[in-house]
Amino acid sequence: MNASFEDSAWQQKWPAPAKLNLMLRITGRREDGYHLLQTVFQFVDLCDWLKFHPVADGEVSLKKAIPGVAAADDLTVRAAKLLKAETGCKQGVCIEVEKNLPMGGGLGGGSSDAATTLLVLNQLWGLHLPKEKLLSMGLALGADVPVFVAGHSSWGEGVGEKLSEINLPEQWVVIIKPDCHVDTKEVFSAKELTRNSKSITMPQFTGGDHQNDCLDVVCQRYPIVKGALQALSQFSAARLTGTGACVFAQFDSYEAAAVAFDALKDKWVIYLAKGINESPLVAKLELSKR
Repeated sequence: MNASFEDSAWQQKWPAPAKLNLMLRITGRREDGYHLLQTVFQFVDLCDWLKFHPVADGEVSLKKAIPGVAAADDLTVRAAKLLKAETGCKQGVCIEVEKNLPMGGGLGGGSSDAATTLLVLNQLWGLHLPKEKLLSMGLALGADVPVFVAGHSSWGEGVGEKLSEINLPEQWVVIIKPDCHVDTKEVFSAKELTRNSKSITMPQFTGGDHQNDCLDVVCQRYPIVKGALQALSQFSAARLTGTGACVFAQFDSYEAAAVAFDALKDKWVIYLAKGINESPLVAKLELSKR
C-alpha cells in the first residue's frame, strides 16, 4: 500500500453521508420474511465523521460508545470485525465516530458508518478486497449498507441490494427529524402494511410517482411524523424517507429551501442540505490514494 496514503489516512476524518429514499414500494415478501422493495436512494451532504486509530493489540473498539447501543452491536465494530474474520487480518483499530445524523430517522446513519468502516479499513489494512466482496459483506450487516459501499445514487430492488446507478437532480433539501424513534421492524411487521404494490419504471418515478408504502402505517402510529409532514408541505411536497422518522422536501433553489428552514427551525429539529449523487467518501478515498 502507498505509505503516504497510509500515513495521511490514519490522521483524517472520513465522511459517512446520509441518504434519502425518494420512493419506497413493497412489491412482495420472500419466504424468509424479508420484504422485496423498489426504492430510489440519493445521498445528501449531511455526514457522520469517522476516524480510525491503529492499535497494537489487534482488537476492535470504539473510542466512545453511542448511548443506548452496546459496543458489540455497533455497526462500525461489526464491520471491522467482519473484515478481520473474512481476511484473517491481525491488525486492530479504535474507531471514533462524530455522530451528526439522528438515529432512527431513516437517513441510514448506522449503515453509512458501517460502509465507511469497510471501505476505509480495506485500504488502511491493505486488504485490497474488490468492491463486489465489500458489497456482499455490507449486505450481511444490513440492507441499507450496500448503497453506501456503492457510493452513488441508485435505483434499488430486491431487499435493497440490487443497485443500478442513476443520476438525479441535485436539489436542496429540508429535512425534519420528529421527536420520536420509528421502529423499522414494527412498521414492516404491521398487518395493514401494503405488500403487493406493482413495480414501476424509472420514467414513472421521474414523472412524479414517489409513493412510500410505509407512509400510512407510520403516520397512524406516530402522529408527530404526520404533523411534520403537514408543516413541511406548506413549502413543498413533503415525503417520508424509508420508514422515517425523518421527512423531507426538495427545493430548486437554496433561497426557497432557506425560507422553509427559517420558518420551521424554532419548532423542529431541522436540517438544510444538498442532494448529491456521489458519496463524498468516494472522492476522498481516490484523492487520498494519489
